Amino acid sequence: MRNLFFIFLLFQLSAFSQESVLTQEEKESSIIDYSSIRKVLENDGLEKQRQKREKYVKTIKEEKIKIQKNRSRYPEKDDFFLLMTELWLVRNAQVLRWDFPKPEYGVTTAFRNLLEKYGYYNVSFKLLIVNSPTITHFGFPAGENSYIFLLSLPFIRSLDLTKVDLSLLLLEDYLRVKNGLFVENIKLDLSKLGSEVTSNNTKNNLVTKAMKGYSNIVFETGFNFQQQYQITKDMDQLLKSTPQLWGAYFNLYKKIDRFIKTDLLYKNLLKIYPSPELQIQWLSPKKKVI
Repeated sequence: MRNLFFIFLLFQLSAFSQESVLTQEEKESSIIDYSSIRKVLENDGLEKQRQKREKYVKTIKEEKIKIQKNRSRYPEKDDFFLLMTELWLVRNAQVLRWDFPKPEYGVTTAFRNLLEKYGYYNVSFKLLIVNSPTITHFGFPAGENSYIFLLSLPFIRSLDLTKVDLSLLLLEDYLRVKNGLFVENIKLDLSKLGSEVTSNNTKNNLVTKAMKGYSNIVFETGFNFQQQYQITKDMDQLLKSTPQLWGAYFNLYKKIDRFIKTDLLYKNLLKIYPSPELQIQWLSPKKKVI
């Protein structure tokens, strides 16, 4: 009887020790039947994928709407004038003849040095030498603090202009654009810039008016006497600190005045920049009456 008791006790201890070595996961696996919830887990994963895809598609649709809205908006003012200036130059390429082989005249470096001399830093500009007498020199807006300038090669050669002379003319053109005279004279309704385009006809109409306005300023009306007086006085004040450059500017207009009175090829210059003779008077020191 006593032997049977020991055998029973050993059997119980063996069963207990075997149960104690089982991990928690093994115990749970013996209770939970995963095969019964496999479908549920698979469906849950597919649902998450579907939700992720729907969110992605929604984002794409929202971005497409934004892009479409931007396509249907007028550009901002700076972008608008950059586009219009480049478009006008391309449309008038045959008249201006700016696309021809030419050497480097060193004017770009000389003009940049002149700008920086008077504190105009970080000015972005392009200089196009045109092989046409229809335009002598001109400056256009081309974005924020950016400009495009034209210089006529026949005009440069006819007057035998130096790099200093040309830099001074370009400085004048820079001040005209910077002070808003070009935008003022183009006489466009700019209130719609940056807003949504209501119809394609309206958008095309603004571009057509801009092209006509550009041509009118460059070839016909230019700048009025009051504007020219103000620019001349601005140049006068700017250059007075450097007498050598002031003298070069004064002599430049004496040279231009003499030339246009004898060469009818540049008679249109008086319509665009009135007038070299008056500029000389404005620059001349006032005579004292004793």
